[in-house]
Formats: sequence, structure tokens, C-alpha cells
Amino acid sequence: MLVSLTVGKVDAGVTVLLTPDKRLIEFPSILLPPNIISGSIVDITVARNSESEAKADTQFSALQDQIYASFGASQPTTPDLRCRNATQTSVVLDWDPIELATADLISLSLYRNGQKAGNIPRPMQMHSTKISGLAVDTEYSFHLVLRTTAGTLSSKQVIVRTHKMTDLSGITITTGILPSPMREELGKAVERIGAKIVDGVRIDTTHFVTTEGRGVPWEKAVEMNIPVVRPEWVEACEKNGRILGVTKFYLDALRPGPPGSDSPSVSSPPQPAPEQSAHKDLPQTPADAEPRKDEEAKKEEGKEESSEEEDDDDEEAGAEDKAKATDEQKVRLEDKDTQKVALRPADQESLEKAATEGAAEEDTDKVTAPSPGDGSSFQDVAL
Repeated sequence: MLVSLTVGKVDAGVTVLLTPDKRLIEFPSILLPPNIISGSIVDITVARNSESEAKADTQFSALQDQIYASFGASQPTTPDLRCRNATQTSVVLDWDPIELATADLISLSLYRNGQKAGNIPRPMQMHSTKISGLAVDTEYSFHLVLRTTAGTLSSKQVIVRTHKMTDLSGITITTGILPSPMREELGKAVERIGAKIVDGVRIDTTHFVTTEGRGVPWEKAVEMNIPVVRPEWVEACEKNGRILGVTKFYLDALRPGPPGSDSPSVSSPPQPAPEQSAHKDLPQTPADAEPRKDEEAKKEEGKEESSEEEDDDDEEAGAEDKAKATDEQKVRLEDKDTQKVALRPADQESLEKAATEGAAEEDTDKVTAPSPGDGSSFQDVAL
């Protein structure tokens, strides 16, 4: 197909061509013959290249197959959530390792009763979780939501009901250092109450039973905040027919005393009595008593002298205060006499009388007011 076009505006990159029906076409200038100017007429032949088109289609189909084989043949697997263990107030859930195929992980979230409980940290390494703080004998539903670059996948809901206080089947015990007879009795008691003993400290371990606080398992239990109790706790749960608190059965707690005693007994090694107690009730010899009496007499004399010196200081301070008060009163009377104010005789007499009475009251206050040293002596302060 041959098309004749008129050259309009010529630029370095794009040339405007005009069709016979006056339509504008932008055409690359590099594809036009050289020395083209405005008004030139160019003929362009247009034809379909079927051979090249078929070759391009073949290449594109091969690329699609390669992409599908690399990224679309396998998809992320849906998480399979399970309940490993349940107690009165906690639930342990686990699932298979997550397979993402060629997708990238965005998040793995746990939902409780249809509401998001939180994201699972390190979902590629962690395959279990423990939910605590649940209500006793209550039903809960859990499911996982996996978000990837290939889409969002949700697991099936798992319905779990927490145990009653009389249901001891959820107790999972890991044993520490125990004597052989005690270990055998503990195994029988655990079997009778329907609990179980597992090897090693795990996420579903509810109690760590031992008689000594040492060893790698004990350290791991303490690190995971698992209660470390004595074997008596299992016996008490069996005797009462229900799960009991562990406060009184902690490894470092006080052991209960004999049935007849009210207070708990604490096993402690006997302490030797001090040697001074053996000589405490012996009478003093006359040779030792006389120097002590002399020392006490000297101390009493020193105390009396210090108290007398302080009394003398207090009397001198009181005399100085009285002299100052008298001088101030005289100055006041002289100032009043020098004032030249016309007063009636009766008023002047009353003023002088009031001034005299005020001076007398001030003198009595000065005399009767206790000094800073009254009520305390050097002996009292020193003691």
C-alpha cells in the first residue's frame, strides 16, 4: 500500500506529515530521506509482515511458559492449625511449616473468636504458640491468616474449650533432679490423675517438678516462666481432686510443718551458741567491779559539770536580754517626751500611764520567756 504525504513542519526529532484529507501525522525524522523540507512530498509503503509477527508470537508464548513454570506451577500452602494442649487458662496451638513456593511472606496472624489476637513473630521459624489468660471452662475459636505476595490464605477454625478445675488431663510435667523412689511415685501419681510427663522443657510444659534448683532443664524452665514446684504439689492435686495453686509448693517456698504445729517449719542448720553466752551469768570479780565504778563516777561528774556550765551560760544570756530591754524602754520614753504635740493633760497622763504599763509587761515577758537553752542540757543533746 503506497501512501503520499506532504511534509509540514520539520524538527530534529519529529516531522509533521499531512494526509490528502488534511490530517496530521507525527513521523520520526530519522526515517525520512535526507534534505527534506516543508512542502516536500514523500511516498510511504505500508505492508504487514506476517513472518515476523509469527516469530514474535512464538517467542512471547515461550516466555509465558517460562514464567508460569517458575512462579505459577506451585502456590503457598494453607496453614493447618491444630490444638496441642489445653489447660484451665491456656491453650497451645501448633501448625506445619509454612510453604511459600515462589511467593514472599507478608505476615502470619492469629485470630481468636473472629478478632485479630496478634502477629506470629518469625513465622518461618516458629510453628507453635501459647495463649494464656483464658477463662476457665470457656469455648474459643482460633484460625490463622497467611498473607503473601501470591494472595491471602486462611486456615480452618479450631474450636477449643478450656478445662474445668477438676480436669487434670491438661497438666504436662517435665521432671528435674529427683531421687529414684520419688520419681517412681511421681510417675504413678501423674498417671492416676490423668496428666502426662514429657521429656525436656517444651512450650506445652505446664509445671517443672524437681527437688533441686540446678541443671540445664531447670534453667530453661525458669527462662520460660514455667512454675518450678516440688513433688508434693502433684500429691496435693490428687488428694483434693482438682488443680491447686503453686504458691505454697514453689521450690524455694516454706515447707509445711507437722500436723500439730501451726507455723510452717523451715529446715535450717543448727547455729552454734556464742561463747559470750556461757560467761553471761557469771558474777563479776571485785577487781573488775571497782574500776568500772570509778569510771561511772567520773562520767557522772563530767555530766554534772557540763550541765552547770550550761546553766551559767543561760543565766548570763538572760541578764543581757533584760539589760537590752531596759535600755530600749528608756529610749522610747525619751522619744515620747521630746515630741512636741499639743495634748490635753488628761490624755498625756493616760499615755504616760499606758507606756509605763507596757514597759512593765515587756519586762515581765523578757523575764518569764524561756531561753533557748531551757528544757535541754548538754547531757540530753549528747545522749
